[in-house]
Amino acid sequence: MRRIRRLVHLVLFCPISKGLQSRLPGIKVKYLLVVWLGIFVGSWVAYMHYASYSELCRGHVCRMIICDQYKKGIISGSTCKDLCEERSLLFQHCLSSSPTQQVYSGLWREREVIIKCGIEEALKADSHPDSVPRRDVVLFDKPTRGTSMDEFKEMLLNFLKSNLGDQPSLAALVGRIIAMADVNRDGKVSLAEAKSIWALLQLNEFLLMLSLHEKEHTSKLLGHCGDLYVTEKIPHTSLYGVNVPPFLQSLLPSVVHQIIHQWFAPAWPRRAKIAIGLLEFVEEIFHGTYGNFYICETGFKNVGYNDKYDFKMVNLRKVATEMTIRGFLKGRHCEQNADCTYGKDCTAPCDKLLKQCKSDMVQPNLAKVCGLLQDYLLYGAPLELKEELQKQLRTCTTLSGLASQVEAHHSLVLNNLKTLLWKKISNTKYS
Repeated sequence: MRRIRRLVHLVLFCPISKGLQSRLPGIKVKYLLVVWLGIFVGSWVAYMHYASYSELCRGHVCRMIICDQYKKGIISGSTCKDLCEERSLLFQHCLSSSPTQQVYSGLWREREVIIKCGIEEALKADSHPDSVPRRDVVLFDKPTRGTSMDEFKEMLLNFLKSNLGDQPSLAALVGRIIAMADVNRDGKVSLAEAKSIWALLQLNEFLLMLSLHEKEHTSKLLGHCGDLYVTEKIPHTSLYGVNVPPFLQSLLPSVVHQIIHQWFAPAWPRRAKIAIGLLEFVEEIFHGTYGNFYICETGFKNVGYNDKYDFKMVNLRKVATEMTIRGFLKGRHCEQNADCTYGKDCTAPCDKLLKQCKSDMVQPNLAKVCGLLQDYLLYGAPLELKEELQKQLRTCTTLSGLASQVEAHHSLVLNNLKTLLWKKISNTKYS
């Protein structure tokens, strides 16, 4: 024990020679202060991390609210029994970036899943437990008791028209929504089932999942309970296969970020396959079955891929319908283009004379995606391909969002780029 005390004493108080200590008698105190300052800073960082986690991660509140409403018969869904009775739908790791939008990785029926739940009303009532049940009044208020099936279908159709535009395919989508709402497969939709599916449709990401359900580039919807829903887990949630930890992002220069991404990125042929999938997604949402969609934050963190290197859109919250953007821009006052920006980069030109936003986008989806793919594809590209690839990507990034130019050049540029990449990896193990 005496040896241990002596070792501690040497580490804390004897880091320099005794001769120097005799000349600087206050050095012991200074080192002690440094040690205690380190302990204080470490404790503060740990506290802030815990406080941030407890603020962002409220899966227990989400479960409590959903199960309370389920037991009262207010809501229904295909995962309610597993979540609230059998407890076989498990919340595991918190992935939330906002306290009102809870996102967790989880386990359901021996399968890794993602669980999403909005608890905005629950947070307001968090300090007043007696007011928690009022969330059903706020969120699950439609349809009302006595609404017929025909009236509910009409509600759904009008809602889809206002959000997706008057598309000829909406009737089929209404049928799919009705089938999804009918959890017990009895051919009828109960009030609890109708309220649950209506609440889910108010969530932009859920609506887009339904609209793009035929495509392979979005997460599959696995089940729901009220406005909580479960999707498949995408293994790789970044184009580069790795994300720099948030606390390091602001400390590291952009050059270091780029080097890290290049180290951990998949091999070039696999990157080419992922890029083809991303280009196909852009093609699908341009004049798709349910109208036009715009990617309003084109970052590498919002797109990923699965274990087969098939592209997957990670965050559909960053995608908006044409109707949503038109509604945002209509009659909007502006002084410059930045005043006409929806999300992060869905920007329309500002009419300087009328001081109002126009309806065309400055950049189409394809131009923004090509900007993202420049660094991703040019690094490590085969020498015989690199010059032509660079040329096509440069052409792609200069595309304008004006309707006349989009219609004329969009498909041609996209197909040329896809063909160039596909020729290089076709008939290989990467295809």
